[in-house]
Amino acid sequence: MPTPAPFKAAAIQFEPVMFAKERNVTRLLDLCREAAQGGARLIVTPEMGTTGYCWYDRAEVAPEVETIPGPTTARFADIAAAHDCYIVVGLPEVDPATGLYYNSAALIGPEGVVGVHRKSHPYISEPKWAASGDVAHQVFDTKIGRIALLICMDLHFFETVRLETLGGADVICHISNWLAERTPAPYWITRAWENGCYVIEANRWGLERTVQFSGGSCIIAPDGSVDAQTDGGDAIVTGTIDPARTRARMVLGEPVFELRRPALYKTLMTNSFTWNPLDYFRLYGRQPLPAGRASTLAVAQFAPAADPAANLATVARLAAEAAGAGAALLVLPELALNGPETAEALDGPLIDRFTRIAMRHRLHIVAGFAETDGARRYNSVVLSGPEGRVGSYRKIHLAQADRAWASAGDSWRHFDLPFGRLGLITGTDALPPESIRVLALAGCDIVACPAALPPGFTGAHAGTAIPHNAPIPTGADPFHWHAFRARSGENNLHLAFANRMEAGNPGLSGIFGADTFAFPRHESAVLEEEGMALLRIDLTNADTPYPSNVVRRKDLITMRLPHHYTPLIMERTQG
Repeated sequence: MPTPAPFKAAAIQFEPVMFAKERNVTRLLDLCREAAQGGARLIVTPEMGTTGYCWYDRAEVAPEVETIPGPTTARFADIAAAHDCYIVVGLPEVDPATGLYYNSAALIGPEGVVGVHRKSHPYISEPKWAASGDVAHQVFDTKIGRIALLICMDLHFFETVRLETLGGADVICHISNWLAERTPAPYWITRAWENGCYVIEANRWGLERTVQFSGGSCIIAPDGSVDAQTDGGDAIVTGTIDPARTRARMVLGEPVFELRRPALYKTLMTNSFTWNPLDYFRLYGRQPLPAGRASTLAVAQFAPAADPAANLATVARLAAEAAGAGAALLVLPELALNGPETAEALDGPLIDRFTRIAMRHRLHIVAGFAETDGARRYNSVVLSGPEGRVGSYRKIHLAQADRAWASAGDSWRHFDLPFGRLGLITGTDALPPESIRVLALAGCDIVACPAALPPGFTGAHAGTAIPHNAPIPTGADPFHWHAFRARSGENNLHLAFANRMEAGNPGLSGIFGADTFAFPRHESAVLEEEGMALLRIDLTNADTPYPSNVVRRKDLITMRLPHHYTPLIMERTQG
């Protein structure tokens, strides 16, 4: 089947009013009609846009619910038929067979209802009245392209968008009542970027039962750039969707779905944090989590030289600086010690000298190096510390440039150190979100990521007029979005990201905090010059048998629903 032509899309931003369903539906119909008359072939409206959101319980929302198809979807279907377009509508649905209520999205086309998505990952408010969705993550093949639906909290979990893009989705229609941060939200941008797909974001704005919603509806391109957006107020945001662009699935110049290693993702089907993790990880007396403590982490970015001896001199200087600042861990960039032309064995003189530096400064150091093992070479990471060489890791997700010289690794590695459980990845391992998730499920407190990634993983924000309460930021920010800040927060761990700083590699290194919505952000970055960033972290626990620290508790990991995720560990068949 040929790839559909580019088409115009619209995100509708709207403020519904509770107990005024007819008013809301009429206003949404007017906005959709205006967008369709302007040439939009796909029109997306906000979550629960027909009724408002903050319902106390089933009894209160009962007069508002209806079936899909039903009277409201029929009214939108008239517009879709008249203008040969598709409309996504958010509404509270009742299942006539069970009497259960759902927070739902209906995709309506010229012939009527095409499909439904019931919110699969509930926010704190849904359990007051709605069941968790049992019809979810489908991809609808239409004459304008492959369309998928998500609702608000669903998108917090990378697995939802990944399911839909592996199923071939060209565009994710994300309807939301997003709050508590400046928008377009970093998670929205990250999901488009990491899947090389479009996200049409239809958010509500305004205040409802003390809840301030964030607005910021937008259209996000497959490279994470925001093509069009609004801030507050009712609005129609338009942009172009090009299915040919999304079907390339490129992330930072890499065919990201070709990077995937599904056979190594089986852990995604488990949830190690459903039980008290302090009990789970010490079950059978094997690999209990290290006692939490406060420590200082450091990352450094620089341009490695062709000469390994010169790189070791740089490592020695940076180690002295980090140790002098009280750091327990220093993370250096990908291939920081040598390159493919000077690859060495793990037990060779280069790593021996590196380990001696770590021992001399009583400091754990992570650095990338080119490793030989018999006839094979690997893009590897070494971890050494006061006790000597601790271990190593071989890159699993090879970049296109790696494939000219390196073999892929085939196992994840994490290590228990005095300051916490440390996982290792490197470079393009960080592009597939599965990598850090696997390590988070293994209980990692910190993931070290030496990298040599090109530009394209950060974005600015001009500021918002939405009246968020302090300390939520509202001003302009040149680094509003950093993909690896999102990686850190979505896994409730600290990511120590050390990128090379040279032509083609922009630096932008940092140590990122474990809670996406904690402001001011708990992070430290070195950004656009050679240097070092340091961050004090605290993994200590209150005097309780349950984890009081978000890193050990991993709230977002606990809320995952793995029974939906089976396609993530299967070999890809389309998309």
